[in-house]
Amino acid sequence: MKRYILSATLAILAGVCALAQGSKVINAEMPSKILGETKPYTIYLPAGYENGSERYPVLYLLHGAWGCDRDWTERGSMQEIADITMRDGSAVPMIVVMPDARGTDENLAGPHMGYFNVPGWNYEDYFFQELIPYIDTTYRTIPDKEHRAIAGLSMGGGGTAAYAQHHPEMFSSACPLSGLIGLSDKRPDDNGNDFYNSLAKNDPASYVENADPTTVEALKTVRWYADCGDDDFLADSNIAFYTAMRRKGIPMEYRMRDGAHNWTYWRTALPDVLRFCSIGFNR
Repeated sequence: MKRYILSATLAILAGVCALAQGSKVINAEMPSKILGETKPYTIYLPAGYENGSERYPVLYLLHGAWGCDRDWTERGSMQEIADITMRDGSAVPMIVVMPDARGTDENLAGPHMGYFNVPGWNYEDYFFQELIPYIDTTYRTIPDKEHRAIAGLSMGGGGTAAYAQHHPEMFSSACPLSGLIGLSDKRPDDNGNDFYNSLAKNDPASYVENADPTTVEALKTVRWYADCGDDDFLADSNIAFYTAMRRKGIPMEYRMRDGAHNWTYWRTALPDVLRFCSIGFNR
């Protein structure tokens, strides 16, 4: 009995020490041969990571247009929200990677903004061929589908849906928030607008509508969750995406709450994303 009490006490103390160490957010960078430059990223390491040896599931959390890798931590209260949900047990401890898909203009738009391959800038290739392997070898991740998830807002929401469609073997869960979806009616134009052309070519709703039976079965291996506010200008296109998924028999949890296309809404969405991904990690 004394041995049991001692073991239980030590376990409690270990948990207290892990929480006391606190989580950590690091602004880092990595070299990319595909892009031909050094690319920044931000990473969240959960409480206890630095002094432990445990491996963790990983969530890739994408920012929106006119943003960068620091948006979720500097504007979205990501660290505080993650700390709370992990501390109360509603989310499992996880690593959160926030990639950078900014443009080169002063407002972070312009050339190189976005998550898809465009002439001279193969960002999607970088993401899957360089970023994910780099994270898995640099940090203590659990490097498999079951312990990897993806989520994002607006442009990053559309990127989330498309990435999980293009690579369903890579993610256990996908959670687009206020996704930039429904631009398939746009066509490549004579002005060379690579950003909008790439969105049209990679539209998640069109991808589902045109999916063959084999593709549909692959998409069913991903747990899908989407959230878009009722006052969001993208509400109709997100509903259309959900409807297309239903027609193909692909399960998706869909939420529409009171709110618009802003950080107030996305901050309130993040706790449920972390919980949803955690269920997938534990499945």
